[in-house]
Amino acid sequence: MRIVVAGDHSTLELKPFIVEHVRSLGHEVHDLGTHSPDSTDYPLWGKLAADKVAAGEYDRGILICGTGVGIGITANKVHGIRCGIVSDPFSAKMSRAHNDANMIAFGARVVGPELAAMIVDEFLTTDFEGGERHARRVREISEVDAGEQLPRP
Repeated sequence: MRIVVAGDHSTLELKPFIVEHVRSLGHEVHDLGTHSPDSTDYPLWGKLAADKVAAGEYDRGILICGTGVGIGITANKVHGIRCGIVSDPFSAKMSRAHNDANMIAFGARVVGPELAAMIVDEFLTTDFEGGERHARRVREISEVDAGEQLPRP
């Protein structure tokens, strides 16, 4: 798979570890940055990576900021992105299996390298389960993304 990775200045220790880990699994990886310790805004990196996944340049994306929340929220604003904001392997697995997530985000100040590697492993090895129930829900997410109204419960 082609994987894009991006993060802000808080990720300078964790992001290179993740990039090398993903490469060791046999994937093509592009580290967008940042590569500088200078303070930078996570929305810039989240949007840059999400745009590339949404355009089909990459199969999946991995985002990292201090908590994973801000960069993940930003990615989810890009049409066609389903970014799971996770801090454990089970959530990463379910973001793929049930939500067909094409990106994940986690926090460099929340998870350490080994836990981050387990999160990434689940994200990259889990397939979307499909089936009527999950496919319907992903379709509904896409409808919300397109500005459509869902039926009221």
